[in-house]
Amino acid sequence: MKAYTYSEACQKLSEILDVARSEEVIIRRGDGETFAVKYKHLPKSPFDVSGIKTMATTKDIIEAVRESRAGTGQGD
Repeated sequence: MKAYTYSEACQKLSEILDVARSEEVIIRRGDGETFAVKYKHLPKSPFDVSGIKTMATTKDIIEAVRESRAGTGQGD
């Protein structure tokens, strides 16, 4: 566990965040209060997907959805 003063923490925030990936970091204020910085891995949502490039317009997409719902698509 590493400890920093508030002033050091302000100057070295990037370093502190890097250290916090592997161990807890303590920041101590001048009045004696202490705070812990700890890395927290948050799982990604299954809906967090990258977009795709397409030439389809909004009109094309809406038309395709309407066709699929009506059962009048090209495959019918």
